[in-house]
Amino acid sequence: MSTSTPTVVLVHGAFADAASWSGVIAELQKHDIPVIAPPNPLRGLAADAAYVASVASQIDGPVVLVGHSYGGALITVAGAVGNVVGLVFVSAYVLEEGESLGELQGRFPASPLVSNLKQWTYPVEGGDPAVEVTIAADAFPAVFAADLPADVTEVLAVAQRPLAAWAFEEKAPVAAWKTKPSWALVAGADQAINPEVLRFGAERAAATVVEIEGASHAVAVSRPKEVADLIREAVRATS
Repeated sequence: MSTSTPTVVLVHGAFADAASWSGVIAELQKHDIPVIAPPNPLRGLAADAAYVASVASQIDGPVVLVGHSYGGALITVAGAVGNVVGLVFVSAYVLEEGESLGELQGRFPASPLVSNLKQWTYPVEGGDPAVEVTIAADAFPAVFAADLPADVTEVLAVAQRPLAAWAFEEKAPVAAWKTKPSWALVAGADQAINPEVLRFGAERAAATVVEIEGASHAVAVSRPKEVADLIREAVRATS
């Protein structure tokens, strides 16, 4: 493995954890591509992007950042780190500088996710409790992972990691796709993010786009080989 092969950093989105990348990781490792899938704190755009940027900046050599869902918003910001050489958006939000997730979503009809969010609160040191959201467990299979077996989605539904609600309101201070090459995978049957949102963001970023017909939002779990193929294309192009 040449030292110039970028390390792939896989950033999961809301309602999931790094294990959602397991199939993709196995595919990349099969091709001797160095890969790491850190935990995404899911506490807010600025804080989470700073965490991802910190992980990337501590890796020796070039990095390709891959973001799923909300993770796409994070790599849009964290991708400004000097050693990041490419961005891959997997059924992900691609923000413009100064834009929030709420603003981007608001331009398009709402997905079924929006009406199926359940609110919780969590303690904040020195302040009032803050709001976080998960997907209602009964709606989770259809909204998040309609192309996975029921026994799998029932487990994923109760193992969700909540997202801090204010993540939808924070604006991206930078859009790294303006200076870094990007790739985007659109899950054609995504019920968590309207596929129109995915296509719009990818087109605006002039990304190389692959669309998988019939794929759910959990495309990295249901179609790991195709997701890994696009990541490998980004790695080849930036090596």
